[in-house]
Amino acid sequence: MGNNIKRLSAIFRALANPNRLKIIKLLMEGERMNVTDITEKLQISFKATSNHLVLLKNLDIVEFRGAEGHVFYSFNRDLPKDIQKVINASLK
Repeated sequence: MGNNIKRLSAIFRALANPNRLKIIKLLMEGERMNVTDITEKLQISFKATSNHLVLLKNLDIVEFRGAEGHVFYSFNRDLPKDIQKVINASLK
């Protein structure tokens, strides 16, 4: 139970950041994207975007794959349904 509470707390903290929510929404709506694509689309610095993606990846909210010399990120559609509901509610 303690680990689950810590994980949920970390997810809520992650969702409290507007730029992270923008990244999640962008990835939920589209195809996989690399850091440069996300940076250009959202007008967030490369470093900040990269840091946000690492945090979201560590929480399993986004996934990544290396291809063509780049790392591409996408929304993790295999998240538990309760976490997906929290994310969807955060984006309204």
